[in-house]
Amino acid sequence: MRNARVLISGASIAGPALAYWLDRYGFRVTAVERAARPRPGGQAIDVRGPALEVCERMGVLAEVRARRTALRGMSMVDDDGKELFSTTERTASGGDLNSSDIEILRDDLSSVLMAAGGDGIEYLFNDSIASLVQGPDEVAVTFHRGGARAFDIVVAADGVHSSTRALVFGPEEDFLRHLGGYLGVWTVPNYLGLDRWEVIYQMAGDVWGGMLMSVRDNTEARVYIGIDSDEPPATFLGSRSVSEQKRLVAERYRHARWEMPRLLEYMWGAPDFHFDAAAQIRMDSWSRGRVALVGDAGYCGSPASGQSTSVAVVGAYVLAGELRAADGDHATAFAAYERELRGYVAANQQLALDNMARKQAQDASAGQEPDTNPTNIDDSFYEVVNSYTLKDY
Repeated sequence: MRNARVLISGASIAGPALAYWLDRYGFRVTAVERAARPRPGGQAIDVRGPALEVCERMGVLAEVRARRTALRGMSMVDDDGKELFSTTERTASGGDLNSSDIEILRDDLSSVLMAAGGDGIEYLFNDSIASLVQGPDEVAVTFHRGGARAFDIVVAADGVHSSTRALVFGPEEDFLRHLGGYLGVWTVPNYLGLDRWEVIYQMAGDVWGGMLMSVRDNTEARVYIGIDSDEPPATFLGSRSVSEQKRLVAERYRHARWEMPRLLEYMWGAPDFHFDAAAQIRMDSWSRGRVALVGDAGYCGSPASGQSTSVAVVGAYVLAGELRAADGDHATAFAAYERELRGYVAANQQLALDNMARKQAQDASAGQEPDTNPTNIDDSFYEVVNSYTLKDY
């Protein structure tokens, strides 16, 4: 096989999924991850449509299903905690509870995918790509910790803020499309005793309120917050440290009621606090030379799409499959990968734009009622989700 040495940058979702398939197809796979160990925390994400089939083909569907959040429903409350709405038919984070979709914590899905790959995959933690130089026959890679190695192919799977993409394609600002919001998430004790339940607190103004959901058999809970702002991430976030981001959230939520003051107190000590823009990555091409992009690094749909994770899993499957079908010929495989998925990616990214437009219309309506279906998951959503059929490679 040509071009058998593959370096993957990133070990969250797309990276481990791609590593699994490439290893299975006989490639020699190395994955480098900036974090010192698999990253904890993150929001609940959804595995839907063809991504479920990818998991089944990997042999991990049962394990993914076993780790699902298994929520029973959701409720909405006012400033004083009075219940305004309750349902056992759906949740804001996962949609219809009678569907085949699986809602799972990001770090749980990552660990399942990584374990599935086995010992044949080399993981380099606490390191990242410092530079790369593409030659006619290989890519010379230098790592931040000082090592230097050669690979035949490099794949950026390191998320919306991909540093590997920046090295090859240019600055993030050229590809990032801000959707006008920022999202935060962190872990807290399940001190309210929620039993596989989700509670939403909506606020007027430029903050979205909060959401609290019990996870991991009710042993803990995850908090979600959102802030509206058209200010681009480069200036809104800039070089703010995590502690500065926490201060920003606390300031914006200083007038919040319900349980928000206590949840914000827990935020200060949360080691898994994450705060970032709701944004998409739009690229004219997902490859350049011997370097390709997969998942959020190439085509992030944003949390507003409800599909970023599933599209990343499908993307990893297709990229690996096309490399196998082309016997490692990267130019042929990369072109086929993009032809195969470009339309599906565009349709899923449009879901996010439609949802954000709907939210803005809801916010602007007079006498606003609580939005009891904020994810807007309906039949038209699933038409997009299920519009792609996996190839056999």
